[in-house]
Amino acid sequence: MDAVELGPDLESRVQGQDHQALRLWLRLLSCTTRVEGVIRKRLAQDFATTLPRFDLLAQLERHPQGLSMRELSKRLMVTGGNITGITDQLEAEGLVLRDAHPSDRRSFSVKLTPLGRRQFKRMASTHEQWVLELLGGWSAEQQEQVHGLLADLKQHLGALEAAAQQELQQPLKPSTKARTRRKQQA
Repeated sequence: MDAVELGPDLESRVQGQDHQALRLWLRLLSCTTRVEGVIRKRLAQDFATTLPRFDLLAQLERHPQGLSMRELSKRLMVTGGNITGITDQLEAEGLVLRDAHPSDRRSFSVKLTPLGRRQFKRMASTHEQWVLELLGGWSAEQQEQVHGLLADLKQHLGALEAAAQQELQQPLKPSTKARTRRKQQA
């Protein structure tokens, strides 16, 4: 199969002398951006929806008992305001239902309606076919290999994050406290 010229993207900044890790990072980012772009475009064309709306529906589909707005925000890694806006739209379309949270009167729980469940099932099935197509350039063995390598990377990143959190929770040494106090007073 002939290579297709895809034009400039994130990788176009990389030079041959750049570190392999930098080249890999930009390759991962470039591929992710391309796949996400195709999915966003197809969701808009085929379902008149957005990726954030799809992602919110996917979270609710996995949790039929519903999720709080705070939990949705945490799982989707966006602000509460974003979740409120998307939920308002989906509720107006009859795809989700917002009720008082059963254990927290200050919070709401969001659930899929039967219409929302049917609509998401159609979108999810089509979405799966898109992903199969987009990653179809790799054999099943290659996909398994990349999946394993990325699992190793994810574990490494988790360890780095845990170490950084632990470092933040360590009490400051007396000499560090004095330097910090002097800096604040200056």
